[in-house]
Amino acid sequence: MLTPTIKKNDKQARLLIYTVSFAVFAAVVVISRYKLPVDLGFNVHYLALFNAVVNSLVSISLVVALVAVKQKNYVLHKNVMMVAIILSILFLVSYVCHHLFAGETKFGGEGNIRYIYIFILATHIPLAAIILPFVLFTAYRALIGEFPAHKKIAKYTWPLWFYVSVTGVLVYWLISPYYVPHI
Repeated sequence: MLTPTIKKNDKQARLLIYTVSFAVFAAVVVISRYKLPVDLGFNVHYLALFNAVVNSLVSISLVVALVAVKQKNYVLHKNVMMVAIILSILFLVSYVCHHLFAGETKFGGEGNIRYIYIFILATHIPLAAIILPFVLFTAYRALIGEFPAHKKIAKYTWPLWFYVSVTGVLVYWLISPYYVPHI
């Protein structure tokens, strides 16, 4: 096992995790209601493509980290999970920017593909909204060296995070044909 990276302070960690999680959720909700009419000099939907690429890298990182921990390669697991967290932060910043500058896009598919899209989106959105505190608590438990608690929560966090990252890519591929170009 690894040695703790940070000092344990559950009260401070809880406050920080809940504050960050609420702030991110509130920012996403508020931003989704507005569109800034700014010419960035490029098609803002490239940000959505960037988000899909980053989400794909998060998904790959999560799989590599899972394999690493199953093989008891805890250093690789920790490093790859830190990469997944950093990529997720990058994704979040880009996601907010895309929605702020591009506004809302309506899905135009019909028939079965519309039902598939709605199902994926209806599961993706609530899970994306609740996954952040789970990721942060899971990381915190590992960083303070409480590995049994880390493993216990990771059992739920990992599949939810993986599902959110994979369905995020699927949402992009399903809605991208309906983006209106902004140049």
